[in-house]
Order: sequence, then C-alpha cells, then structure tokens
Amino acid sequence: MSQIIPRERIEHAGVLMGMKLHWFSPPVYVAIDPIGTRYAVSNIERAAEFLLSWRDRGMGPDWKIGVQTCMAGIKGEAGTAEARSAFEAAARECGELRESPMASRTEAAT
Repeated sequence: MSQIIPRERIEHAGVLMGMKLHWFSPPVYVAIDPIGTRYAVSNIERAAEFLLSWRDRGMGPDWKIGVQTCMAGIKGEAGTAEARSAFEAAARECGELRESPMASRTEAAT
C-alpha cells in the first residue's frame, strides 16, 4: 500500500522541506541542460537552489542580489515578488533565462 506524502514533507536536494514553500507566479523559466530544456521555477527555495548551482557562471552583481534576496525570502525577510524579480535578473545574467512556453505560443498565433 502506498502512502501519500504531503508536499511540505517531500525531500528535495537532500533537505527535508518541513517548512512552508514560498510560491511565486508566474514561474521563471530556466535552462536545465545544454540543449536548453526549460524548467519552470515557481518557489523561492528552488530559485535559491538554482542560483547556488550556477556559482561557476554567476558571482556577478545580479547573481549576488538574487542569492541574497532569495535567502532573505526563505527567512521571511523579503517578499515572493521581490525574490522572483531578483532570480529572473540573475538567471538572465548567468545566461540561463528562457522564454515562457506561453510567449512562444502567443508569437506563433499572431
């Protein structure tokens, strides 16, 4: 018999997320592999994880602000909109920002 585990208790990246996730919308799309597959980031915790994984490409001013703002957001010291905006700027600076799939569909329809 399988057991349903609440989302708050899912283990992610080696850390048990027993705390509430800090969700934002719309998601920020980033590349997750060399061919540019998109991944939708929609919470501060995942944004911080991506930022730290880009350390070798980052370390610029937007990356540093993104890390600081996401960490502050996790502690409740920054809002989700502020963290999303800082993460988007950092992803752009690191060359990892990708277009929303919805933007691609809108352009194709016009």
